[in-house]
Amino acid sequence: MKTLRDLFRDYRFAVSFIVLLIIIILAFLSVFSPYDPTLWNVVPRDMKPSAEYWLGTDSNGQDIFWQATFAIRNSLIISLIAGLVSRVIAILVGMVAGYKGGATDRVLMFISDSLLVIPLFLVFVMLAMLVREHMNLVVLGLMLSLLTWPWDARLIRSMILSLREQEFTKTAILSGTGTVKLVLNEYMPFTMPLIFSTLINNIGFAIGLEITLAIIGLVDLMTPTLGTMLNWALFYQSTFLGRWWWVLTPVVLSNFLFIALYWQSVSISEYLDPRTRIQRVGA
Repeated sequence: MKTLRDLFRDYRFAVSFIVLLIIIILAFLSVFSPYDPTLWNVVPRDMKPSAEYWLGTDSNGQDIFWQATFAIRNSLIISLIAGLVSRVIAILVGMVAGYKGGATDRVLMFISDSLLVIPLFLVFVMLAMLVREHMNLVVLGLMLSLLTWPWDARLIRSMILSLREQEFTKTAILSGTGTVKLVLNEYMPFTMPLIFSTLINNIGFAIGLEITLAIIGLVDLMTPTLGTMLNWALFYQSTFLGRWWWVLTPVVLSNFLFIALYWQSVSISEYLDPRTRIQRVGA
């Protein structure tokens, strides 16, 4: 609780927390949608925002407000799958490499460094083309998680290398503490803030990748996400035809989501830095 109180003293964390809470509430509202998000022509086409259609309707005959709730939900599902799976890989690689050292460390870091220099976007495009017929939320989330862990694994490894030299590690080893117990009980509490911070970064990165792949048509366009909403708006040239409400909805939601996630990440990262932490909490 003290950590949360300290974090909420930073206006960026407080504001971004409220924004993310509103976005999550919008995602939960999809449960109450009166429309099937995959069906077209369920409402009049190209209606401007009104009391009946809060964000208007699109050229597919869909209510944009309810489509947006599904889009937020699905984009969050994709990004959470990508973020959580990549965190598991990063934790395993980083902790094993940092604790074991030697040949194990060199092999794992060679793999990580090799993946860091690969042009990720081109790889994701090729992977999306290969699994396009089987594309769904889970497949897309897993695909985005495959290559987004190396840098975070290096960060975790660096922290483990430092912790391994501490006196409590030597004491635990001399007292007969097993490796798994040592890592889970002693190292994990130190690495959790870093893991959480990098998770937020990866969620934002995954959302951006999904939007990019959707715009170029490499995902299931019948499944509403922030990316597919933008794809359909561009396909029907909504900007040129004056249907601003259609293209503006996914753009505004995406920007709010990116900024909120960025502020969360920056705020947590600064809190973890002892120098800025002293200034913020007045220690």
